[in-house]
Amino acid sequence: MNLPRIGVTLQHFGPHAGPDAVVTVARAADRLGFHAVSVSDRLLIPAGPHWANDAGLPESPPWDVLEVLTWAAAHTERIRVMTGILNTIFESPVVLARRLATLDRLSRGRLDVGIGQGGGTRLPPYYLPEEFTAAGVPTGRRGAGFAEHVAAMRACWGPDPVEFEGEFYRVPLSKVGPKPWSGRIPLLFGAITRPTIERAARIGDGFVTVAVDWDATAAQVRWYREAGGTGTVVVSAFPVPPGARVSTAGFVDGALRCLARAAAVGADEMHVVTNLLDVHPRRQVELLEALAAAAPGGSVQP
Repeated sequence: MNLPRIGVTLQHFGPHAGPDAVVTVARAADRLGFHAVSVSDRLLIPAGPHWANDAGLPESPPWDVLEVLTWAAAHTERIRVMTGILNTIFESPVVLARRLATLDRLSRGRLDVGIGQGGGTRLPPYYLPEEFTAAGVPTGRRGAGFAEHVAAMRACWGPDPVEFEGEFYRVPLSKVGPKPWSGRIPLLFGAITRPTIERAARIGDGFVTVAVDWDATAAQVRWYREAGGTGTVVVSAFPVPPGARVSTAGFVDGALRCLARAAAVGADEMHVVTNLLDVHPRRQVELLEALAAAAPGGSVQP
């Protein structure tokens, strides 16, 4: 059984967030041989009386994804930097295409991009209406509008002159740059429902999910493959439940169990969620050092 590559999350929210925290964890992950570091997107955290937070989101709003990854890339040499995920439809496709391509060039091609169309809840409607209101984007832009946004970004990364004409987005005949380091940026789709996962298989370059329930994750990966998806499957996993006491042995054992489960469901890559542990970044480094020492060959390669 091939083991998934291992990535780790960066501390971009909460009391430990900051430039030193990002550099501390990113440099350690780079030195230890982990495959990637990742951060996830959230435009805001609702504060109204109806807010139930069924997905267990951190109550502290996160820092901007692309700026955090740019900072991480600037302080590392090898490790890949990943959005896992970035809610793309809150920005125009030409603006976001330029931002992503710029980070890809600055990192010399180390950018991996997971994208989504909202999210933030595991129950219908599967998105936070407050984010769409604040971004000035109608919730009806999800679905067909999201797919068109992807097509428009890909057009911007193609040869100049660029021109795109769609129902929701238009790019007049223009020169748009920079172009990605290797000519294109693969886009992995974040999704949890079967129709959105099947869309990832049709028009995405991979699939990103969170292993809240491993049986559900296995079904999601199966849906992706049955729909013809051949791209990279990335699973984020929790070695220790958020808020639980963190011991080194418990963290390593939990991470290795998650790695085995990720391999069993057919994931290509597993990102260990460390930024929800509520421990100082220096302690996160200690945990990653222990994991790197215990991980089977192939998943972490110093």
